[in-house]
Amino acid sequence: MDVKKIVVVVEDVDAARTALQWALRNIIRCGDIITLLHVYHSSRSKTRSRARLLRLNGFRLALSFQDICNNYSNTKVEIIVTEGDQEGKKIASTVREIGASMLVLGLHDHSFLYKFTMAHSHDSIASNFNCRVLAIKQPHAADPLRPMISAVAVLDSSTNMDFSQIDISKLENLEV
Repeated sequence: MDVKKIVVVVEDVDAARTALQWALRNIIRCGDIITLLHVYHSSRSKTRSRARLLRLNGFRLALSFQDICNNYSNTKVEIIVTEGDQEGKKIASTVREIGASMLVLGLHDHSFLYKFTMAHSHDSIASNFNCRVLAIKQPHAADPLRPMISAVAVLDSSTNMDFSQIDISKLENLEV
């Protein structure tokens, strides 16, 4: 069996936790390596104590995500906490450096993916990540008419980059 390297973006939002849980249940298999990646943003006041506090909070957050992974016995987890920008360049370079086969993130109103998309052309996004990107979108509780699940996928044949957005509205209540 081929071991996959999967990077999960760690953010202090419910969408990120939901994305990790969804990936653990639906994608990650025994032996796969999960890298929990938290990128804290550079503070304008370049004090060491402020940077240290941001890094420490990032590790605490990543450890809370690791606790979610610990509920699944087949997971191997690595944690990376690093300083970077809000546009996602650091995330893209880390994904490339690791050689990840997939990037999983929670899609929310302030997601780096929106800024990254606005700052780059589609071809640039594909060449920057060079892996499958899975953006999990949480349902909006106030909108009961949303579809149960919707997916948007784009495949760029020049790099085999696959982007999927999955809306997991009310999947917990499905009866089979």
